[in-house]
Amino acid sequence: MKVVSRSVRCCTQSRHTLHNYAALKPLNRGLSQLPQQDPELKDLLSYLDNRKNYEKLGVPTGAGTDSDDGFDLGRMTSLMQFLGNPHSKFQAIHVAGTKGKGSTAAFLSNILRAQGYSVGCYTSPHIHSIRERISVGKISEPVSARSLNLLFQRSKMMLDQAIEKEDKRISHFEVLTAMAFKLFADENIDIAVVEAGLGGARDATNILSSSTLAASVITTIGEEHMAALGGSLESIAIAKSGIVKTNRPLVLGGPYLPEIESILRAKASSMGSPVVSASDSGNKSVIKGVGDVCGKPCQTCDIVLEIESDLKLCTQLLNVNLRMLGPHQLQNAATATCAALCLRHQGWSIADEAIRTGLEHTELLGRSHFLSSEEAEAIGLPGTKILLDGAHTKESAKALADTIRMTFPKARLVLVVAMASDKDHISFAKELLQVRQLEAVVLTKVSIAGDNYRSTPSSLLRDSWILASKDVGIEICDYGIATTKKQEHRTVALVESSDEDTLGMVNQILRTRGRDQADNIVVVTGSLHIVSSVLGNLQR
Repeated sequence: MKVVSRSVRCCTQSRHTLHNYAALKPLNRGLSQLPQQDPELKDLLSYLDNRKNYEKLGVPTGAGTDSDDGFDLGRMTSLMQFLGNPHSKFQAIHVAGTKGKGSTAAFLSNILRAQGYSVGCYTSPHIHSIRERISVGKISEPVSARSLNLLFQRSKMMLDQAIEKEDKRISHFEVLTAMAFKLFADENIDIAVVEAGLGGARDATNILSSSTLAASVITTIGEEHMAALGGSLESIAIAKSGIVKTNRPLVLGGPYLPEIESILRAKASSMGSPVVSASDSGNKSVIKGVGDVCGKPCQTCDIVLEIESDLKLCTQLLNVNLRMLGPHQLQNAATATCAALCLRHQGWSIADEAIRTGLEHTELLGRSHFLSSEEAEAIGLPGTKILLDGAHTKESAKALADTIRMTFPKARLVLVVAMASDKDHISFAKELLQVRQLEAVVLTKVSIAGDNYRSTPSSLLRDSWILASKDVGIEICDYGIATTKKQEHRTVALVESSDEDTLGMVNQILRTRGRDQADNIVVVTGSLHIVSSVLGNLQR
């Protein structure tokens, strides 16, 4: 791939872009400040807080498997009956996968909206506000606080009845999923794009049935939530394949290990479901170069799909300018395009130009998300490129590392990392330590879903990075030592920081190590919750 410097036309902002923060007042430089929740949603948020929240508490072992320990879809069935079975009143595409499902859902939603359809999109988690999880209509905007509050007030009696009938076991995610489906039905949408929460088979979103399902999508299979999904990659694949429905197409993202793909294809075969793969040999999607759009990096790609079995689908989109960076995002874009082609095969009107427009207008908070120069200055890092990416697994760390190498091959890299306690810290660190231009890692702590229950102390993260550095043969040393003695070999400075002074520490490192600020890139990663903390500073 040749890296080129080119200027690309400016596009209108999608629902996931930030507002203009150029006129912000000076900010505290810490990461602890979070944006205030929508005051109009006070009653709803209080109601949800009284339900069990597995994002905050962590997911129990076996919860996502089709077993006696698994989540109970019977609760969701009962809840939906109280609400009038709204999920039966619209067509849907169901998206599952270890990584990439949120990006794929965003790409696909924007494709459908570019064609003029009214779309309901349901994803998780959120960055600023719970409203981000639900969008409805022809414009990609989070549902308004007023609409969500009115929906809650209309539905509260039915929710109460369902919760009482199920002995108060209905969870935070189940209530919110039901409300999203109720809103989609009330708004008479043309189609919904629904991201699964955990796994697939026992996830609350799997209330969707074959009678209304247009297609299922499985993006990737990785090791995240392994204990909750049966303990192996094979069990994870089985859990994800639970979204496949009788005679409805299955879109595969991939690429997968051969044994994993066999599991997915076998499930599709047993359900009479045609398979469309974004990783088929006839597909020639490539990144041609890196340029910029509206002053932020983008990648210029060709997306060429020629699918011969089980359905005959094809398209050729040249010079598509994706704001979502990295080979993994190109794969997500190709996967969303395959899903759009499946809809076209079923009679939906979807032009190639709508596919292009939808892909090019897609951005997501916290995924391949670059701050503007005004935003970088507002958080005390003027002139520095700042990338926010919620990567938190080995696979997503590798994708992030590849993106950094491709987009900024010569820039000096400083990482800011905070992670949840149930992630594989060592494998995550190994991938990022191998980025050649990495100079320093600042480790901090952040609350997870508004609580410290799953937070990892920076001292424990430090231990993991030291162990990882030994495994990959890279020397780690204290920040003070690394900046004063001459290094014979490549050395990465490791710094622990409290959340109150993390960004100040980053600024100190950059100033101490000299060179032009434009040669620096700061990447905030390890969790969407640390991304939320940074963006929370911008909103205050």
